Amino acid sequence: ENYVNWDPVDQTVLANEQVIDGKGWRSGAQVERKKLNQWFFNISKFSEKLLDGLDSLSEWPNKVKTMQKNWIGKSFGCEINFEIEGNLPVKEVKCFTTRPDTLFGFSFLALSIDHNVSNYFRDNKEFLKFKDECSKTGTTEEAIAIGEKIGFDTGLYAKNPIKPEEKVPVYFANFVLMEYGFGAVFGCPAHDQRDFDFAKKYNLEIKTVVRPFDKDDNFKVHSEAYSGPGILINSDMLNGLEAPNNSVLETIKVLENKNIGKKQINYRLKDWGVSRQRYWGCPIPVAYDNEGNVYPIPKSMLPVKLPENINLNVKGNPLDSQNRWKEIEIDGKKLIRETDTLDTFVCSSWYYLRFCSPNNKSYAFDKNEIDYWMPVDQYIGGVEHAILHLLYSRFFMRAINHENNNFEIKEPFQSLFTQGMVCHETYKDENNNWLSPEEIEKINNKIVKKGEPNKTVKVGPSESMSKSKKNVIDPEFIIENYGADSVRLFILSDSPPEKDVQWSEQGMVSSYKFIQKLWLLHNEIKQKISEEDKLQKNSELEKFTNQIIAKITYNLDKFNYNVIIANMYETYNFLVNFIKKEKNIKNLDFNYKKILICFSPVIPHFANECLENLKLNKEVRWPIFDKNILETDEVKYVIQINGKKRSIITAKKDILENDLFEILKKDKFIEKYINKKEIKKLIFIQNRLMNILTNE
Repeated sequence: ENYVNWDPVDQTVLANEQVIDGKGWRSGAQVERKKLNQWFFNISKFSEKLLDGLDSLSEWPNKVKTMQKNWIGKSFGCEINFEIEGNLPVKEVKCFTTRPDTLFGFSFLALSIDHNVSNYFRDNKEFLKFKDECSKTGTTEEAIAIGEKIGFDTGLYAKNPIKPEEKVPVYFANFVLMEYGFGAVFGCPAHDQRDFDFAKKYNLEIKTVVRPFDKDDNFKVHSEAYSGPGILINSDMLNGLEAPNNSVLETIKVLENKNIGKKQINYRLKDWGVSRQRYWGCPIPVAYDNEGNVYPIPKSMLPVKLPENINLNVKGNPLDSQNRWKEIEIDGKKLIRETDTLDTFVCSSWYYLRFCSPNNKSYAFDKNEIDYWMPVDQYIGGVEHAILHLLYSRFFMRAINHENNNFEIKEPFQSLFTQGMVCHETYKDENNNWLSPEEIEKINNKIVKKGEPNKTVKVGPSESMSKSKKNVIDPEFIIENYGADSVRLFILSDSPPEKDVQWSEQGMVSSYKFIQKLWLLHNEIKQKISEEDKLQKNSELEKFTNQIIAKITYNLDKFNYNVIIANMYETYNFLVNFIKKEKNIKNLDFNYKKILICFSPVIPHFANECLENLKLNKEVRWPIFDKNILETDEVKYVIQINGKKRSIITAKKDILENDLFEILKKDKFIEKYINKKEIKKLIFIQNRLMNILTNE
């Protein structure tokens, strides 16, 4: 409790589901906002530190750092006080804006339905009806952007602080959230599309105060808002300022001089709500007395364990009905346990520390072990965790580090690689129910429900596999029919690992067939291996083996997994041709075992079985390539004529053009072009292929 501020507060919470027609797509239940007593981690306290820390993460993808930066959402703007007039005892409303320079375009003031002003309307039936309507709409930025803008006229008026004689109506609006900018925004319809839609609906004035650079001062907004940069117009003393680069700062100076506003930095990041009304999850270790006072569970009574064998088929949180578990006594006081459990992100935000000290029963981790293992050298995870999980993990390190001189780690993950998702088509029946791939079949090029050919199936877009959408493939079926190595081979070969993989049955079959070809090749090689010549070297085989070790090692380090598959196909083709032309193969056993070890990260079961088959019983280590063998005096020249590749010539690095031309004369692929006197169009592209060490 020394490092994280826990406070029970009232907070508007939306069910964690995508909303379709006002209902959760997973449960079908009507989605609405309710006030709940919740527990929060004070992550907003660390906003600036979390933002600054991104600069030290040089081995993180820029896209992830940008996503976190936007999520933290540092914005520079102004806090403005609006004087209120009307028949209610409301004298002033405060709001935050990043565009105070558009105040001369101010035509309404919009409040959240949870703003303090709403207390004066708690008995107003029309307002309560409006509030109920608002509770059924989403609160995400996307939902607000595409949803219908609705408002409730308070009857109040707000004065324009920069032009007091001008008064505008005050509305409650469904697109204003209490979590941002004091729950109030000033509307400038001409330069914000959300405000524009609202103004059009309620017939409010639209005043243009920013013109594009290529327009004159007569420019007016008509069909849609103009939100781009430009020059201020119709703005009195601010006219002619470049917006927003210069105009924002100048406007803030004016407001500060008039004592009606002040410069402020705001953050989009809000405190992390960790309360969950469900059975699974770590219990929150607090209890309450009859007056609602909070008591931490004593350390002697930790950990708090969930009750077992309870009835989960109840409405609401199952723990609420567990009276024997809920009722406890601390220091002679009868208390009731907190029945909320912690967000599962809490556990995943510090598990890497526990991995360092898995056997420590007295404390979460050992300082010496943390110093040795942390930070994590390489983290690999899905890009879908780029914001929440990774940001929460960073917050945990900052929180533990705060006021703890013995804990010096500030960032948990030194290097980050984000992998793509495995995607599959989605299917729905006529009643809009999700169907799994096993429940559909193709008849006469038409997708139908299996066993019901008259019932058509709606084929949806390819999306990341999820149990809720049923677009998953049964791994047991795939492994039984193709083997685990085929699955790994296909997933790694389909695309770069940072991209999504589109599941394909045909791709699985191709991977399976390639492994069968490798097995046939393995049996041929086994017969060719000559024990008595085992230590004698074949220079061509030795050189290729070193090349392939260098390539795969490099591509493993760079996460070029799909390129490794290409390296494997290259190896297969080489070995097939090599054992055909070589009668007395030298050192095949030694080099082939190295190649199999290089294949093991992709097809471990196959590689292991082949190595056992060759009686490799000693400890296996990753092979080291010989740089001296890789050095060569020859390079590949790609020959293009009329912009098209016609041939590839192998020649010395420093060959003269005339000498190379003599070689080209004998090349059967380009002979006809030379005979046609098109030699002037010949283009030599040197060093295009086979530079192993730089992987070009």
